[in-house]
Amino acid sequence: MTIHKEGYTTIALSVLFIFVLNAFIDYRFANMTWLKWLIYILSFLLFITVLQFFRNPSRSFTSGGNLVICPADGKVVVIEETLEGEYFKDKRLQVSIFMSPVNVHINRNPISGVVKFFKYHPGKYLAAWNPKSSTENERTTVVVEHQNGTPVLFRQIAGALARRIVWYIKEGDTVTQNKEFGFIKFGSRVDIFLPLGTKVNLELNQVVKGGITVLAELA
Repeated sequence: MTIHKEGYTTIALSVLFIFVLNAFIDYRFANMTWLKWLIYILSFLLFITVLQFFRNPSRSFTSGGNLVICPADGKVVVIEETLEGEYFKDKRLQVSIFMSPVNVHINRNPISGVVKFFKYHPGKYLAAWNPKSSTENERTTVVVEHQNGTPVLFRQIAGALARRIVWYIKEGDTVTQNKEFGFIKFGSRVDIFLPLGTKVNLELNQVVKGGITVLAELA
């Protein structure tokens, strides 16, 4: 397992904060052994928490021509027909994956193809499971056209804790299934919009792995 590049600055700042805090406690409360040990333990837990959030585990990816692979780790919270009003402006099958702070937060391309549309939206930071988060939170919208001509829309959505969405793609790019297209820090959600009638292989509340779990099969 390695540490993702998006974590380098955060981890460095965390280490600096922990060092300063512990140095202050050692100097100011030199005779309070119980307090020093409490701060040591809390500092260790903080460091481990930050470190695990930015982990980048080794994986054997699943791939397939017409397969749609889960773009993120997490739990399936939505499978329903809904109106997608930004790009398609018609009904689509929506699948949403909620990523808690303990999940790996790397986002991966669910299919291979060409990026036909990309847009970043600044916005609110509602809880990621709130239905309004899809249209009101900070988010990105990406549409990739599969080689068979089927467009698939996926959306990064910031959560209540997330304050930064990172993306590595732009319109016109050719993307490869399971390659990283972005990262969201500290709790978030990814929505995917598929054509009606698409065979979805997931169930509500199912735990999924990005780049591994098959989400659906395109016609």
